[in-house]
Amino acid sequence: MKNWFKQNATHLIIIGLFLVLIVFYLTPIWQGKILSQSDVIQAEGSQKELFDYKAKDGHSPLWTNSMFGGMPTYQIWYEHANNITTYIGRGIRTVFPAPADVLLLYLLGSYFLLSVLRIRPWLAAAGAIAMAFSSYNLIYIEAGHMNKAYAIAYMAPIIGAVILCYRGNRLWGGVILALFMALEIRTNHVQVTYYLFLALLVLVLFELYYAIRDKKLKNFTQATGVQLIAVVLAVLVNASVLYPTYEYSKSTIRGKANIAKVDEGGKQTDGLDKEYAYAWSQGIGESITFLIPNAYGGKTGGVLDEKSNIAKLLTKSGFPENQAVQIAQSMPTYWGEKTFTSGPWYFGAAVIFLFILGIVIVKDRLKWWIITATALILLLSFGRHFPLISDLFFDYFPMYNKFRAVESILVVAAVLIPLLAVLAINELITRQQEIINLNKKVLYTGIAVGGLCLLVAFIPDLFLNFKPSTHQNFVATLQQQTGDQNMANEIASALIKDRKDLASKDAYRSFFIVLIAFGFVWSYIKNKISYTVLIAGVGVLTLIDLWQVDKRYLNDNSFIEPRDVQHVQEREVDQLIRMDKDLSYRVLDLTTNPFSDARASYFHKSLGGYHAAKLMRFQEILEHQFNGAINEDVLDMFNVRYIITRDPSNNSEKIQRRSTAAGNAWFVNKVTMVKDDAQEMQAISSFDPKTEAFVSEQFKSNLDTTRLGVPTNANIQLTSYHPDTMRYEYSSPTTALAVFSEVYYDAGWKAYVDGDEVPIIRADYALRALQLPGGNHKVEFIFAPESMRISEIISLIASIVLVLGLGFAIWYTYSNRKKKPELSSPTKKK
Repeated sequence: MKNWFKQNATHLIIIGLFLVLIVFYLTPIWQGKILSQSDVIQAEGSQKELFDYKAKDGHSPLWTNSMFGGMPTYQIWYEHANNITTYIGRGIRTVFPAPADVLLLYLLGSYFLLSVLRIRPWLAAAGAIAMAFSSYNLIYIEAGHMNKAYAIAYMAPIIGAVILCYRGNRLWGGVILALFMALEIRTNHVQVTYYLFLALLVLVLFELYYAIRDKKLKNFTQATGVQLIAVVLAVLVNASVLYPTYEYSKSTIRGKANIAKVDEGGKQTDGLDKEYAYAWSQGIGESITFLIPNAYGGKTGGVLDEKSNIAKLLTKSGFPENQAVQIAQSMPTYWGEKTFTSGPWYFGAAVIFLFILGIVIVKDRLKWWIITATALILLLSFGRHFPLISDLFFDYFPMYNKFRAVESILVVAAVLIPLLAVLAINELITRQQEIINLNKKVLYTGIAVGGLCLLVAFIPDLFLNFKPSTHQNFVATLQQQTGDQNMANEIASALIKDRKDLASKDAYRSFFIVLIAFGFVWSYIKNKISYTVLIAGVGVLTLIDLWQVDKRYLNDNSFIEPRDVQHVQEREVDQLIRMDKDLSYRVLDLTTNPFSDARASYFHKSLGGYHAAKLMRFQEILEHQFNGAINEDVLDMFNVRYIITRDPSNNSEKIQRRSTAAGNAWFVNKVTMVKDDAQEMQAISSFDPKTEAFVSEQFKSNLDTTRLGVPTNANIQLTSYHPDTMRYEYSSPTTALAVFSEVYYDAGWKAYVDGDEVPIIRADYALRALQLPGGNHKVEFIFAPESMRISEIISLIASIVLVLGLGFAIWYTYSNRKKKPELSSPTKKK
């Protein structure tokens, strides 16, 4: 044990340094404060019903009726108790509360990757800091996108494990890959995992090329085979995450449209709409923020202060100073083409200098993978700004069209760019004498990168426009608000000046950072300083640089006392509606955008909600029936009994009680068959849901129209409500069709009449219906997806295999070390 500590002392000291950085960066956590995250309220609303029933039943339901008329809860929250990674993540968070755990994972994962590459420990530590503190890694934490942050944290160790396999250590490479890929998949952020897969695919292709060139195909095949086994095991560990999600995705807006959509070329499309998917595309010129963070104005608002040109203009025009500052704070300093942004993609000025230097001096074959993968990532991040590549992937590459915000792919570049920067320093240390024209390469790189910074600092207009394409619309809005065209133009001009000042100031800042980094490198190659000073100098410089920029976004003001956490607030209108003790009426809250806000779901079974993967049928109803005016007939069929509105005259909230709501279930007098989804959608544009139902011909085999009668004096009522189990009792003199105000979803719901299963029919485009025999009977709907039951078993078995694999790797390594003969000590001369 004493030898182990001695052998790993440097690693332990570095881990201790990481912990110190976390303590100082996230000081408010250790003061008992918690991160204030913008999505907390939305999560509270969407999860309220399932957590209420979890507290009551001891386990969470698999379905909720609190959003969009109903949807599976495993897309909102699910424990996955049979998955070993659930307990690993929980254990980490027990010791290191969020977001300290994420920052620690960033640092340790990056350090592991660089250690696999046999980088000197302190250089690896500096590189880990560069990777971990890349701006968006912290911005995602500040915004509350924690699943995405965890997914990013596991990328570096996954890359390290793959490289470890190809470098000969297939046992530990495979085991570590299985573990971290399982953790990666468990975050359930498929988009990040998919983008990582693209980068790894490029790596595997390069390794294949080298294997063919060097005639080592056997080694490549074995290493790749181990990785495939590891990935399959990780997938099986997460079977309960992936299988139900895959099953559900086919019915969501990420799947195929029910009413055919065609692209500009007339081709039927599935997945997301291209315009929607490309909404957050990285501007081509905006990539300068990798080097100069505020070149495009930083984040959308909240940047300017009392020293800004806008604040000075407003103060001079007679506005009180406080009001002038508030208006300046609200001004959109960001001038790129994204709708809004929380901040720039900044990788560090010194890091970019070393990355470009690495392109010209690094000989390691990993360089070509890093350059190729980074170039591909950059082109794909441009989205609609560079459709030549993006459209190719969107139209033809499997699953690529399932994701939005394509700029997110830059999270992979945030690993690769610092990686090549570290390799550049490593090359200087290990191969300095072998690099041809090293002096010129370092000098020209410094001039190019530093010169660009100086040009932006002195002549910002040379490269940058400082006006988005919507600038004239912004000026027009200002004119409407001020009622003065001259004032609107002056404010807009002042804003442009402020944007220029932000860019120029940060350009100077980046220039000096590049200059200092260049100074360290130049001094080293001229033998003025040791490599220890080089590593320490560049490491500290990078830390200071990224720390300062990150603190613009994730800082002490991002944390609040637990008592100050904003929760969903109950309003008087909510209290009044909740006095209605009926079991499952629905509410539509029009005081906000109801279909992108989950606050109403906290108190009611809301027709609205907030989720990125709504059922496609529900989304299509929104597009066809709620686009412009709201179809009251559709509200009736969803049993919307209450609408909350806002009186514009006094901003008060009012309740509208709808007497036409159809109820929980009802019998119809008439059933009309329609040939397809488009005709069914058209049919519900104007109809009486309580008397007529429209059924697609695809359900013809489940419906005996010859036996349907007019259900005179029939009644049906909900007697017991649980999200997963709903019970009804009915009385009908004849066989009739009953329609239920519940969303149709065929992957899990089953219906029973007096205990005997009956087929569920889809009616009115999105509802459930049953053909019920005459008499007095009981109906039961149960949601118990077979996919979840089977996948939970698979997950348990695979988790056991993963644990055994880890145990075997530890035992095998330890036993082999014990078998190695100890070297005898050399004889000392007396």
